[in-house]
Amino acid sequence: MLNKKRWKKTLYKILSLDSHPGHISAGFAVGVFISFTPFFGLHTPMAIAAAFIFRLNKLTCVTGAWINTPLTIVPILGISYKLGRFLRGRPVNELPLTGGSLEWHNLEKYAKSLLLGTSILGFCAAIIAYFVCYYLVIRFRSRDAAQKELTEEMEEVGEELE
Repeated sequence: MLNKKRWKKTLYKILSLDSHPGHISAGFAVGVFISFTPFFGLHTPMAIAAAFIFRLNKLTCVTGAWINTPLTIVPILGISYKLGRFLRGRPVNELPLTGGSLEWHNLEKYAKSLLLGTSILGFCAAIIAYFVCYYLVIRFRSRDAAQKELTEEMEEVGEELE
């Protein structure tokens, strides 16, 4: 798990990439979609594969795939399962997480609802992530350009930037 300092460093790398903001944001959004899938342990390889297939930035795609954590995935899976059951016209039950009900031979009972729900929530989260990332890249670049301009003006005058 990344600490706060490493997250900031990764965010800075993403925001300062020399690429179109839409390209950066698309990679991040695809990664966020992947992070909502129930294929634990495969999020990073799936993000790298998606980056190659869709010609997206690998850093942004993998970072987006790391958005969900062990703390957030449990409620997301529960909500996704309920959403999938509802959309399939089934009674909305809790996703049983105990008693061996999630063993491989029982997976078929829950997989369709879970995949439908995670796909829809992941798609919605990816759309939001795209626009948030796009906004942040644009804002960072304009602020960075203003800082660079100020530094150049101060160097012409001979002052130091504190």
